[in-house]
Amino acid sequence: MLITFIAAYLLVSIGIGLYAARRVSNTADYAVAGRNLPLYIVVATTFATWFGSELVLGVSAVFVQDGLGGVVEDPFGAGMCLILVGLFFAYKLYKKNLITIGDYYRLRYGESVELLCSVIIIFSYLGWVAAQVTALGLVFNLLTDGALSMVQGMVLGTLIVLVYTLFGGMWSVAVTDLVQMIVICAGLVAIAIFAGDLAGGADKVIDYALAEGKMQFLPVEADAKTWLFFFAAAITMMLGSIPQQDVFQRVMSSKNENVARLGPIIGGSLYIVFAFIPMFVVTAAVLVMPEATAALMEDDPQKILPTLVMQHMPVALQIAFFGALLSAIMSTASATMLAPSTSFVENVLRNLKPGMSDAQTLKAMRVTVVVFTVCVLVYAISMQDSSIYEMVAGAYQVPLVGAFVPLVCGLYWKRATTQGALLAVALGLGVWLTFIFIPGWAELFPQQLAGLIGAFTGMVFGSLAPQYIANQQDEVVHYQGSKTE
Repeated sequence: MLITFIAAYLLVSIGIGLYAARRVSNTADYAVAGRNLPLYIVVATTFATWFGSELVLGVSAVFVQDGLGGVVEDPFGAGMCLILVGLFFAYKLYKKNLITIGDYYRLRYGESVELLCSVIIIFSYLGWVAAQVTALGLVFNLLTDGALSMVQGMVLGTLIVLVYTLFGGMWSVAVTDLVQMIVICAGLVAIAIFAGDLAGGADKVIDYALAEGKMQFLPVEADAKTWLFFFAAAITMMLGSIPQQDVFQRVMSSKNENVARLGPIIGGSLYIVFAFIPMFVVTAAVLVMPEATAALMEDDPQKILPTLVMQHMPVALQIAFFGALLSAIMSTASATMLAPSTSFVENVLRNLKPGMSDAQTLKAMRVTVVVFTVCVLVYAISMQDSSIYEMVAGAYQVPLVGAFVPLVCGLYWKRATTQGALLAVALGLGVWLTFIFIPGWAELFPQQLAGLIGAFTGMVFGSLAPQYIANQQDEVVHYQGSKTE
């Protein structure tokens, strides 16, 4: 019965996505839903895109081991990212009427920075999408009690998401996200209520978490080094997720500036609130099945939550849980398949092949979705033993050190130049890679924070020094703001 209901839900999701695909007639429809999405859909698609496997499975697994302090990157950093986008970036970017975040780099700095930052952003999606594919494999493996292997589950789940993303683009992603957000919220609330009852009441679960120190967020009696690494973890997704195409697509898909601003703020706030539900449920699991939990902590903590549901809850709640989990994974996977594909076509391919018609661009986007999905599937299969949480968190270090500084300085510092942006990218990535590959350096100082400092240093020095690299108007002068603002 469980498999039957889940199969029916997956078919309905595909049907909804294909129905929404009828609204796609050009590149703007496919990439940013024709800039027509109302507030409630922007909130839903922002929330559902962020609420992926790393939150349901990854965050809960890390929380049961390390408490709130261990999940500072996600959900707290990730949720704050959306809020910061709404407060400081959405309005400025929406007014420019762009298709991709890479278009902004071209407008502000020229094609060289556009190409570099777009490649960085596209590359960063590899780990995030692979995490969703890995989670799909895990879910189908659990649902079929091992009849489908992890790899077979990955292939099946990826094909399901690919079908509606390929044809409908942002329209299909947005409409299915709305349905999936409802399923996520309703399913997880029902699971949390039942899990609390199994554990003897919600108060006992909370008291246990407090007694075990799981609710301690800030480092206690920590030295400067501990605080430094805590801060670096917090900003990894908080700032590294800002220059991302999936976030930008939701901003640019909004029907007006107010929706573009409010959508991420509301979506990010809801994300942080609902993130506590998987943490509550996994804590209840420790009380309900202590021996099984201890064994899974040694084997794979990501299986604790689904094991509780499969072994201790009725079929109706199993359906609710796996429906919510699959919704979370598919909503994130569809968005993260679409975002890098549109960036590649708009900001890489069109520079290599100028003069493409709208029809050719739309076709290229669909082909790229397929190619990128195959690449991600291969990567996910090769990395299937990695932690979902670590795969996602690690993915955001790349745009943090390579693309964040040119974006924020371009919007808020008029003296920023093309030369400064190029030096920011070079120093940011260079310092980050140095800390990764030289043994011991990353243990002494956070590699992502070192890279971010290097990027800011490159931007300031490169912009204030004598200019030798032309800007977007082929002028070797400081940027003053009058020509592109």
